[in-house]
Amino acid sequence: MTERITVILVDDEHLIRSALATMLSLEEDLDVVGEASSCAEGEELAQRLQPQVALLDLQMPDGDGLELARRVAAVSPATRVLVVTSHARPGYLKRALAEGVLGFLPKTAAAGELAAAVRTVAAGRRAIDPELAAETISSGDSPLTPREADVLEYAADGAPVDQIARRAHLAEGTVRNYLSSAQAKLQAANRHEAAAIARRHGWI
Repeated sequence: MTERITVILVDDEHLIRSALATMLSLEEDLDVVGEASSCAEGEELAQRLQPQVALLDLQMPDGDGLELARRVAAVSPATRVLVVTSHARPGYLKRALAEGVLGFLPKTAAAGELAAAVRTVAAGRRAIDPELAAETISSGDSPLTPREADVLEYAADGAPVDQIARRAHLAEGTVRNYLSSAQAKLQAANRHEAAAIARRHGWI
């Protein structure tokens, strides 16, 4: 019998987390041993269960998955991290690699692709979405923080500040600060121009 790979899932979207757990549990060699919906829960789970692989989302109510990756490494050094996100951007991938993350896939990945990535990461090898990797090589370094990139992405379709605030789960004043900071960094006349510049470079 093949030794089973233990996996924890950390994603605040219950439906997506359940779907991921179901998909992975169908694989004979993968064993989902725990689920969490926040960075704090994920860190506790990793420390208690010492899984081989931690599958993390990027956006969570109390932080981001890359900060959690660092915390997981501290409490469970043998655990390898695989990020699965709907925010698959070059800037995030670069930061993830800097944090020692081995896997990075978009949530649009097929079930078989995800299972293969878990096995690859468990073996200590990289599993990076090839299209995103190619974009990252050509994108250059993003000057934006993850939160600035998120807010700018929400602003790209012309949404007003109150709508962006609801989407990003932030206060309107905080959204304005992030937009202002992003505009200044990108030397843009307004947030729409800033979004266009960031999108052109693959930063959002």
